[in-house]
Amino acid sequence: MARLPRDARLLRPSDFKRVMSQGRRRKCGAFIAYEIEGATAGPRMGLAVSRKSMPRAVDRNRFKRLVRESFRHAELPPCDVVIVSLPGARALLGEGLSPELNAYWKRLAERWPRSSSP
Repeated sequence: MARLPRDARLLRPSDFKRVMSQGRRRKCGAFIAYEIEGATAGPRMGLAVSRKSMPRAVDRNRFKRLVRESFRHAELPPCDVVIVSLPGARALLGEGLSPELNAYWKRLAERWPRSSSP
């Protein structure tokens, strides 16, 4: 299985803190998304999935896998996003999470238009 490229991930705790403290907070049904203008040329994403929100490791891993796959196929502007799972996310792991994620990525792309530079 191909991993999310290193330049598409938030890696350092300082990056997570910056996004979560200075970024805009958007609440969706299964997750909270923090977004801020990106410091790099492309979009980057980080995940925070707690044991409190999903007690079973298999559910946490599935949530992360679904979010990463959705992010990989989204057409996004340069921004940094942190996705934090909510306790209700476990109920949406079947068919409900993907449409919610796709709707969020679409709204994010509309709010943060791509720059016109090549």
